[in-house]
Amino acid sequence: MKVEIEGQKLDVIIKRTMTKRINMTIKEDRNIYITTNHLVRNKDILNFIEDHKKFIIKSLSLRNKQKEYQDSFYYLGKKYDIVYLNTKEIIIADTKIFINHNIDIDKWLKKEANRIFKEELDKIYSIFPITIPYPNLTIRNMKTRWGVCNVKTNRVTLNFSLIKRNIKYLDYVIVHELSHLVHANHSKDFWKLVSILVPDYKNLRKELNNYE
Repeated sequence: MKVEIEGQKLDVIIKRTMTKRINMTIKEDRNIYITTNHLVRNKDILNFIEDHKKFIIKSLSLRNKQKEYQDSFYYLGKKYDIVYLNTKEIIIADTKIFINHNIDIDKWLKKEANRIFKEELDKIYSIFPITIPYPNLTIRNMKTRWGVCNVKTNRVTLNFSLIKRNIKYLDYVIVHELSHLVHANHSKDFWKLVSILVPDYKNLRKELNNYE
């Protein structure tokens, strides 16, 4: 089944289960995934999609922004064109990064993430308002989380993709995860602690998840 929304033809993948409701998700492949039961007609599914057109348009916009970040070279919130030259050093200019062909840009970016994430963790830890043990730091790719805190192992894991975003988002995620070492939940006390160092955390959360 296909539908057309704002001039875009989208595939609708339907999965029949024992669920009582119609559930819909827009995945990275930009297809519409519907989960429903065997009694729901295709006509009902099309009506459901029509009724939720605004949600689909918003989700597609988000997926487009995600793809833009994945396909383009971003560094600390700024987009750069990669220019290969016979140079020994990596040179960052206004909108371009000049690099030698023999240098692996992905490895360089991982080294930068290791360096910058550690520096920002040290900076925030030094001003954190409550005494906590210094956490173990892990950096890895994560599809659905910007950060994770394991209270039992005292480990903070940060999403490698944060190296592509403005550093203010990295700092917010670090504060968020360090706060979990005090409050292992999202209670009022947790958010109160976060707000001490990040007063505008609500806006940052929204921007971060909307790829603004």
